Amino acid sequence: MKINKLASLGIASIVLFGSVGELAINAQPVQAQRAAQGIRVAAKSKSLIASGNFVKAEKATSGKAKIVNINGRRYLEFDRAFSTGNGPDVKIILHKNSNIPLNIREGNYITLARIKSFRGKQRYAIPNNVNLANYKSVGIWCEEFNATFGYASLRSA
Repeated sequence: MKINKLASLGIASIVLFGSVGELAINAQPVQAQRAAQGIRVAAKSKSLIASGNFVKAEKATSGKAKIVNINGRRYLEFDRAFSTGNGPDVKIILHKNSNIPLNIREGNYITLARIKSFRGKQRYAIPNNVNLANYKSVGIWCEEFNATFGYASLRSA
């Protein structure tokens, strides 16, 4: 009985190690391939259109706003240092004046979007039909109470 077990263990070892040896014998050597020099990765084309630093109006607001062009699309970006107070129904606006009053009037601004976050880096698309020459600042505005939390006067790059 012990001999049968030893014999079967020996046969299993031969089969196992024999197949490993076969793999080692039949393995093809790996050759390093030279990187293709003609391949180019398309880089994002990003240019600064205007920028400004946020100032307080109704609530403490800080950070930097930038309008950028990325591959033909325009965006409003806030940097990581952006911060403003919380509130209901807060919107991101472009305003015709460089200084935004606490309470704004219809016709002096356009709404880009509802605020994504009260802190940190974020980006908002600017529609193609918006003529940026008509707007001189970016505002953080609570529509419910018609209260400007803060704004950044924009200076062309």
